Parts: sequence; C-alpha cells; structure tokens
Amino acid sequence: IMGSAFATYARDAALDYSVVEQSAGAFAIDVTACRYAAFYKALGEPELGFLLVCGADYPVAEGIGGDIALERTQTIMQGASHCDFRYRRTNNAG
Repeated sequence: IMGSAFATYARDAALDYSVVEQSAGAFAIDVTACRYAAFYKALGEPELGFLLVCGADYPVAEGIGGDIALERTQTIMQGASHCDFRYRRTNNAG
C-alpha cells in the first residue's frame, strides 16, 4: 500500500528515491532529490515548504491505515542530504 501511495507523490519526477526495504511489515525509502524542496528554497521559504509539504506526511500515513506508523528523522527541505521515510505496521496482522 505505501509503495503505491508514495508513487503518487513522486509522479512527474517530483521525487528521486530509492527503496531501502519493502516487506509485509515495513516500507523504507530514501528521497535523494525533491522538486518540492527546490521550489520552496527558490522562493526563500523552506520553512513554509516544510509546514505545507513535509508536515502532511504523518497525517497521510495515518489516513492510509491506522496501523501504519511513519518515522522520519530528516528532510531535504530542512537542509539534509535526503529524507528518510520509514513506514511500519504497528501490528503484525498484515
């Protein structure tokens, strides 16, 4: 589920990313280039970009399924080299 949902945000070359792990209980990717971050940085407003774009990542994960948890420790929008998305199921039922 997370792979197809993530592909929606990456369409039209919006994101360059590599899959680190994909299993029944986890989906992990590293985003290495983000056109959203480039856009907001060009405007001089990366903080706004973080709030509007990156801030939606956790609610989207919750909306996909109540048993999906997201951990992300860094973002390109905030100056990191990559975004580290780590999704996991919080129960072992699926």
